[in-house]
Amino acid sequence: MPNRNAKFEFVALFTFLLALTLILSNGFVSRISAQAEQTDVYQEVEPIGDVVAKILSEHVYDPDMNRLVQGALFGLMSSLDRHSSFIPAEALQGMREDTKGEFEGIGVTIKINDAGEVMVFSPVTNSPAQEAGLHPFDIITKIDGIPVGDLWTPAMSDDEKLKATAEKIKGQRGSFVQLSIRRKNTETGVDEALEFSVKRAKVPLESVKEARLLDDGIGYARISDFKDNTASDLKKSLQEMLDQGMKAFILDLRWNPGGLLTASKEVSELFLPRRSLVTYTKGREMVEGKANPEDMELRTESRPILPMEYPIIILVNQDTASSSEIVTGALQYHQRAIVVGEKTYGKGSVQTIIPLRNPENTALRLTTALYYTPADVTIDEQGIFPDVEVPFSDDEEVALARQMYRSYADDPGKLNKQNHGTVSGDPLSEEVVEQTEEEKRVLAEVERLFGAEPRELLYRAIPKKVLHDRTIDDVQLKKAVEIIQSDAVWTRILEKYHRDVRETQLSAEAVAKLKKDADSSAASDGSHVDGAATEEVLHEAPAEPAAPVTN
Repeated sequence: MPNRNAKFEFVALFTFLLALTLILSNGFVSRISAQAEQTDVYQEVEPIGDVVAKILSEHVYDPDMNRLVQGALFGLMSSLDRHSSFIPAEALQGMREDTKGEFEGIGVTIKINDAGEVMVFSPVTNSPAQEAGLHPFDIITKIDGIPVGDLWTPAMSDDEKLKATAEKIKGQRGSFVQLSIRRKNTETGVDEALEFSVKRAKVPLESVKEARLLDDGIGYARISDFKDNTASDLKKSLQEMLDQGMKAFILDLRWNPGGLLTASKEVSELFLPRRSLVTYTKGREMVEGKANPEDMELRTESRPILPMEYPIIILVNQDTASSSEIVTGALQYHQRAIVVGEKTYGKGSVQTIIPLRNPENTALRLTTALYYTPADVTIDEQGIFPDVEVPFSDDEEVALARQMYRSYADDPGKLNKQNHGTVSGDPLSEEVVEQTEEEKRVLAEVERLFGAEPRELLYRAIPKKVLHDRTIDDVQLKKAVEIIQSDAVWTRILEKYHRDVRETQLSAEAVAKLKKDADSSAASDGSHVDGAATEEVLHEAPAEPAAPVTN
């Protein structure tokens, strides 16, 4: 039976949801009046009230109204687009800490792996987690003796599971958290159960994960995301490398999900001339011709730190998104960098954090505008094509990540000397993996039963399972170095490798039109559409990468 306040709670919830709906639709009275003939907003949201009334009157348990409201908000926001969301109090606090460049916790980023387990994605450098001995790909099985699965409910999404896990790991600075870990022994291949007691502390967050000189005075820096301190940290690293004789620079934006829009402008200022257009944003059209405050233009305001004749290469992959795409698009458009790697993710939208008074300390993460590259296109859901495409498989990326971590795991002083293979001066192990007797037996049996071709396919697949134990080359970084070494004059490098921006920066609508035209042409003449350029354009955008959570 519903409690005595059910009617009041129903009215309050319905009123709240109605008000929120009006806000999300720019629902000022004048707008609603102007659209009255097309849409009756009050009538449209009436089903929400009907559902709440049914829940209050007929559900077997009295509902938790706070949970009911938050559930409604999660659903409402997720129906808008893939980046809008409701931000509960604990997540909002974490977001504020992340953009400031520091937070309180143990300093470990976690993700949900393919098996649905909580995996350590990476310990933050010099954090309590790293000092305690946590490694990437460790599986967290218990937190303070509680199985991780007991923190979840069946209806939770992966994001909600991560948040529930992170909340359990977090705590007051100076306190301890007990973590039970499952780790595969790389020598025996057997899983080991380990226990760690980690003291929570204030953890600095650094965007510049590597900064070093490679051979021939080529500088290299990798940025993990864009925070308030990203540009200042990168500028410091650039100046140190210039003092050491840097003659060219490689900016690694692979696996960079983005961050602050302002930080992307500040980073671009380190490389572009003053008054260069970095990006501009457009929000929805306002009523009565009023200007939308989301419409803005970002231009560089200071002189670059690198001389204009210095060659610059940007490394990107399918996880390069948002602010990192802004920097990539700006430097590519102004012919200030050659882009090497794979097509980027394609997040060309701007999210505004809108605080809510109720529920207290929560907010909306609302998509309020699209950003455009200087080429006058939004690459939302499309991404940016590289000037020089260098594919890298998922298996190779995982192997490289393990290899890079192992190179400094036992000595934090080697953070800037991570193992990228021959390009970083590290020797490669044998590419040929000797087969075990069991593997030979299985291959012979497959060939006997199914023939030579299936046996060959299986033979090629077997070495993948030991890929993480081999030293491999970072082929994308290696290609960037080769391009710089190919000519001492930047203008000649540009002429040889820079693609027309009309080929590399295309909107999703433009790609769809090209696909339609290509299909029509193929259908009319009965021919098969072929060619590298067409294949690139028709390549599908990757699924959105799972967002790691840092504690």
